Amino acid sequence: MAVPTFLRASAHPLRWRLLGELARGDRQVGELTELLGERQSLVSYHLGLLREAELVRSRRSAADARDVYYRLDLARCATLLEAAGGALHPGLRPRPAPAPAPGPARVLFLCTGNSARSQMAEALLRDRSGGAVAAFSAGSRPKPIHPDAVAAMAARGLDLSAARPKHFDELAGRRFTHVITLCDRVREVCPEFPGHPAAAHWSMPDPSAEPDGRPAFDRAADELAERIAFLLHTLAAA
Repeated sequence: MAVPTFLRASAHPLRWRLLGELARGDRQVGELTELLGERQSLVSYHLGLLREAELVRSRRSAADARDVYYRLDLARCATLLEAAGGALHPGLRPRPAPAPAPGPARVLFLCTGNSARSQMAEALLRDRSGGAVAAFSAGSRPKPIHPDAVAAMAARGLDLSAARPKHFDELAGRRFTHVITLCDRVREVCPEFPGHPAAAHWSMPDPSAEPDGRPAFDRAADELAERIAFLLHTLAAA
């Protein structure tokens, strides 16, 4: 019986640590080098192997094209883990996580304009958690909600027509359990919030800057829905 792909790719201790860091959010290679205390050449080598296995993806930063963000493809990991467990015994297939308990989780999504990505993320998290998670969004340079964002959410049964863009200064002093930046630029200017909330970065392109219009917003909504599904597991475990 062949060794499953996920096990081959993740069995090395350094690659396992890389997967663990990327499971928390998107990172640049320099950040991973510092977090793991290893040489950049070694980290880059093992990142390359994880990319070959298609467990990790990369994209250039919108804030500085010289930088590259690495992202763990959690959906592919889930598929491969299920295949690995099922190959050994059908009883080892993963089970869904329970829904988060109401009350403690307060998640803030940030992007530059608070006109698409963060607004969609707020609506999706509120909906997918059944209201158990208090979701918020804001931006560093707020601008009107993009009509294609409203349309993309409407196609998923969510109404953004009354959403209002907000500057993150409006939320200064408020406490959150998690702050998630969705934009490479806003990550550079993200303010400190009280209580030391868990911070994560999801490096996502701005759909309004994409040339194909509405399909870019649908892609953003699909990626957000996927990431939020895994975020709910994290919140439930906490």
